[in-house]
Amino acid sequence: MFIYKAFLLNRRLFHKHLLKSAPIVIGGTLVMTPSLLFSKSMPNMKKKTIRPKRLKAGQTVGLIAPGSSISEEKLQKALSTIESLGLKAKYTPNILAKHGYLAGTDQQRLSDLHLMFSDKEVDAIWCIRGGYGCTRLLPKIDYKLIKKNPKILIGYSDITALIEAIHQKTGLVGFHGPVAVSEPTDYSMEYLKKVLFEANPIINIKNAEEHLHSTEKNYAVKVIQSGKAKGELIGGNLSLITAMLGTPFEPCVKNKLLFLEDIGEKPYRIDRMLTQLRQVVDLNKTAGIILGIFADCEGKQNSLSLMETLEDRLGDLKVPVIYGMSFGHIDHQFTLPVGITAALDTKDASLQLLESAVI
Repeated sequence: MFIYKAFLLNRRLFHKHLLKSAPIVIGGTLVMTPSLLFSKSMPNMKKKTIRPKRLKAGQTVGLIAPGSSISEEKLQKALSTIESLGLKAKYTPNILAKHGYLAGTDQQRLSDLHLMFSDKEVDAIWCIRGGYGCTRLLPKIDYKLIKKNPKILIGYSDITALIEAIHQKTGLVGFHGPVAVSEPTDYSMEYLKKVLFEANPIINIKNAEEHLHSTEKNYAVKVIQSGKAKGELIGGNLSLITAMLGTPFEPCVKNKLLFLEDIGEKPYRIDRMLTQLRQVVDLNKTAGIILGIFADCEGKQNSLSLMETLEDRLGDLKVPVIYGMSFGHIDHQFTLPVGITAALDTKDASLQLLESAVI
């Protein structure tokens, strides 16, 4: 009680003379350290990992548009992809809603997200596209509802925000993989089914053959720092990860395998985002960094190239860093479960999921 009253009467004096020198201890138990009490945001506490139930033929997948809007044509494409997987589709009332550059108002998109998690007929949730809008929803999401109704949630790009925030707040494993309107290639569907339909203890991931033989330089694998690493997967779209820095949804990268990708960002913008990331978090405390294919991210004349930029910003790190893995805004992409332990080996550009992402 004395400590509490002193804090209220003179926070500055209290901080200077007491908190800088000693933690708060009550009854022999450490309650809070000075750095935690006066930090701008409390760190995300580690939640118990929740694995969603695996998908089975004949089950129902719910479609949502939590970011940008879609056309009727795109909706039909998504429905066709779901049916090709032997699944049934169900979509929300606002799936075709439009509000400027958003798929409806924040309340409409939030309502649809909550509806699909609470709907007992829906076994998994597939985001139909990314775009923009997911970060607007994060403070208003009912995380308790989601934790009580854990389901597969899959998507990428703007969906990074949903996957990361939900995993932080609930422990639910999320899936960075194709959106429902992505081109369903044999490669992407193979890994999607391995990760979502099978409770595999170990999955070995190799880059798509199409990428290995591509003549486009942004598809070439480049080892920036060699080595092996193991840790929980975390990450997604670089623009979204940097947009979440300094917010209550900032990802914790310590001891994690951080994976990043982006599209349409020129090298100076990639530089800016990686610089911001480095100034907020210590990337040397990650287990390693996995870069996907940064599509359409080359500069014009008098610019550093994409690879020069990545090597400049990440080449001095003491952890393994590799570029060119098969994920990102591309057709042939594998599915990465956020919150599952994986092992990276830059020597053969391989990634191994060391535990099942579903039950």
